[in-house]
Amino acid sequence: MKRLIFGDHQPTSRIALISLAMTALCLIWIYPFVWMLATSLKSNTEIFGNPGLIPESWAWENYARAWTEANMGRYFFNTLFVTVGSVVLVTFATSLMGYILGRFEFPGRTLLFVATVSTVFVPQGFTIIPVFELLSAMGLSTGLLGLTLATSGNAIVIFVVLFAGYFSQLPKELEEAARVEGVSQWQIFWYVMLPLAKPMVVTVLIMQVLNAWNDFLLPLVITLANPAIRTLSVGIYAFKGEQTIDWTGMAAAATISIIPVVLLFILLQRYFINGLAGAVKG
Repeated sequence: MKRLIFGDHQPTSRIALISLAMTALCLIWIYPFVWMLATSLKSNTEIFGNPGLIPESWAWENYARAWTEANMGRYFFNTLFVTVGSVVLVTFATSLMGYILGRFEFPGRTLLFVATVSTVFVPQGFTIIPVFELLSAMGLSTGLLGLTLATSGNAIVIFVVLFAGYFSQLPKELEEAARVEGVSQWQIFWYVMLPLAKPMVVTVLIMQVLNAWNDFLLPLVITLANPAIRTLSVGIYAFKGEQTIDWTGMAAAATISIIPVVLLFILLQRYFINGLAGAVKG
């Protein structure tokens, strides 16, 4: 009788407690973003005089000032160019390498895989100087194309591992049926295997967008010789002067830079979760 009376309420209470705890954690997690958004709509004097989140007067001109006077419009285009270019290069290169490592057995495969994964432990700061010297030797150190190539080579090992795990779980009968039809190995990859890895492609797309859009150290070094090709992350740093910091302009510029990636993740989050689940399963 006690189970009949209270049994249905215990799971509901447990779910409610978990939901409240998760809600509290989410509020803590998004507070910096809310604070940044509120600060971007305040004046510089109001930041310290009004500690609350709601501005007394909505200073929308901060966004116009950040977009025009601080060249955020140019930096936005530069970041978009580098991000789109690196996403195309990284997705193609890592999917092809992941396909080879995940589907084929060949001498030295394990050694190649271990050597590739071991590069994850090399700090980015150790590779910046060789990358910059390589770009200089190619005559690409002062242009967006060179910055795109440098960004494409940053942290792609994880994507190779994810693609290899995803491709390894796909049925071998698909390739065998395609070979019976006379399809070449390249066509099997491009027309059969890659479309099946759509969730993984979207996962890599999102992760590379975040990596390229938010990267700071590498673009900072490469754009020293040509400030015109600065990205948003480097351009935001310009709001910090020698004596003062333009907090409202920095907050407005940061909001401009973060909104596109937030919208992209919201639109593609279902594929992102499916891709990670498939890679882990493989």
